[in-house]
Amino acid sequence: MSSEKAPPSKFDQVRAAQLEYNAKRAKGYREQAIKLYPWICGRCTREFTRTNLSELTVHHVDHNHDNNPSDGSNWELLCIYCHDEEHSKFENLVRYGSTKDTELKPATHNPFADLKARMDNKD
Repeated sequence: MSSEKAPPSKFDQVRAAQLEYNAKRAKGYREQAIKLYPWICGRCTREFTRTNLSELTVHHVDHNHDNNPSDGSNWELLCIYCHDEEHSKFENLVRYGSTKDTELKPATHNPFADLKARMDNKD
């Protein structure tokens, strides 16, 4: 019996590299955002302390996680619940489009247009 371990699969190597990249990227902008902004959710105004700070997340306003200007202009701190809601709204926008820019036209159908004539011809 040999005590040699099998080399990691290609998937394991790629996954480990991605996890390392994600952790490095998140630590950088998260630490900066925590220093820049007060520990308050930007939506529900819930306040955070060191004990529950892990529930405060950094949201990228333009949804691009690689856009991390050092002035924090693309970040806002949101609690985990508001962050999930913000991403749900974005997914719905992508899936269904915006309803803000569409102009609603008035209805043109009149179901009672010839009601009087119909009632007069009712024999």
